[in-house]
Amino acid sequence: MKCKKVILAAVVLCCATSVYSVAQESNQEKIARAMTAAPMDISANATIMDVDGTVLRQGSNGWTCLPGIGLIPGDKHPMCNDAVWMKWMKAAGNGTKFSTDVIGISYMLAGDALVNNENPAATDPNDGGSWVQEGPHMMMLVPNTQMLTGLSRDPYAGGAYVMWDKTPLVHIMLPVESKQKPSK
Repeated sequence: MKCKKVILAAVVLCCATSVYSVAQESNQEKIARAMTAAPMDISANATIMDVDGTVLRQGSNGWTCLPGIGLIPGDKHPMCNDAVWMKWMKAAGNGTKFSTDVIGISYMLAGDALVNNENPAATDPNDGGSWVQEGPHMMMLVPNTQMLTGLSRDPYAGGAYVMWDKTPLVHIMLPVESKQKPSK
């Protein structure tokens, strides 16, 4: 009986260790995923920062790549941002006002999470809003929202569109693949 208890304990410990190791992602895995967000000539020399702000690898080109979006708990869609977008991320995370006097660029070539195109705080995909899960894309911040005149607000119209219009987090989405509007 004692032998069976020892074997059972070993099996439980082995399984628990396997589950824990799957849940714990190494820094190298996070770095590799973060680097998929942008072209290699950007991500190879970018600072890689974990979603909690920990620098995983110091870079030299002014870009910062993240293995996920810290604004969405558990998200693993990587992004690479210029300094303007990092300022935007900080403002979004702190709930503070954002403004810029220059254009900002962000890459998300591995795609994005499902989000509401009108409301950055929305969490229910059944709320009747315009929800979109973008594939590979780039994003732009502009210094003056007048520059958005003429751009579609519909993520399914084809081409560039405005996300989160009439909010402090407004930006331009630039998809690089086509998508279909989900049927309801």
